[in-house]
Amino acid sequence: MGRVSTEPAPTPVPAPRSAGAATVLARSRADLAAALEKSPDPRAVVMTMGALHEGHFDLVREAARRVGPAGTVVVTIFVNPLQFAPTEDLDAYPRDLEGDLAGLARTLTGADGTLGVGRLIVFAPTPEVIYPCGQPAVRIDPGPIATVLEGRTRPTHFAGVCQVVLTLMHLTAPRWALFGRKDAQQLAIIESMVRDLAVPLEIVPVDIRRESDGLAMSSRNSYLSPEQRRQALALSRALQAGRDAAAQATGSRPDPAAIRQAALASLEAADSVEIDYVALVAPDSFEDLTGAGLGLPRSEPAGEDEEEQLPAVGLLAVAARVGTTRLIDNTLIDLCP
Repeated sequence: MGRVSTEPAPTPVPAPRSAGAATVLARSRADLAAALEKSPDPRAVVMTMGALHEGHFDLVREAARRVGPAGTVVVTIFVNPLQFAPTEDLDAYPRDLEGDLAGLARTLTGADGTLGVGRLIVFAPTPEVIYPCGQPAVRIDPGPIATVLEGRTRPTHFAGVCQVVLTLMHLTAPRWALFGRKDAQQLAIIESMVRDLAVPLEIVPVDIRRESDGLAMSSRNSYLSPEQRRQALALSRALQAGRDAAAQATGSRPDPAAIRQAALASLEAADSVEIDYVALVAPDSFEDLTGAGLGLPRSEPAGEDEEEQLPAVGLLAVAARVGTTRLIDNTLIDLCP
């Protein structure tokens, strides 16, 4: 579990800019509440840990499209200590609030120099603001999906994610919350949490943004040396190998085990890449579709009609280390004939 200070919030807390301004930077819960009270509906939220890149800005653009020129986009920037284990990169995680604010302004400002939404609120709290009593006494259980793949490697991660996401949903009260498909397991868990806890909002998935060479955009890419960045392309190549195997299937439906094996073989052949997992699972339930024992067990026993039990789409997910940097990537694969 990550570290959370129990010290009181520092004072004075920066106040938001003028209530009449189109962009507000809020650092406290009171700042945020005051800004929201004076902001037009509808409202969408994009939750980030900062170090924003074009993948984040795609979320912001979709949020702006949904709220329209008169609505409100809230972007939260918070490096959540609860989702980092003690051995992980909490202290080293890239932080650049000034650059993030500039990037958001560029993303939402039109050619005429005006903001493309009614209001942009950036909520950038400290851990003491989000967790005012230090370690939370009431915890969120992220459920069975959190026990496999990323959860097996990072067993406390998704509980920390759910804790902060639910808190931010309550604090921002949006109509829509947008999340990237790159963190596919996180997306599935958050969708389950919203459904099971009756959180009154809609989750909007947004596709992965990639560099021109296929590398999935990630804040952690900044850790890679030029040579490691080249080596990291092995992840997207492995996904392509899986897609190719599915496309070349000669049976009535692609063989999930063959798809996974093609991706695994591609990644195993790469230089200086330490594989964590290569899995093909159901995108919503994270049930294992290959018998590799990586996802959750299938809810129905396999039998003569096993093909008919397969979902129409599978999620091919990979995780690996390049140097000391752990990277993830995924793609959806059509399993229909």
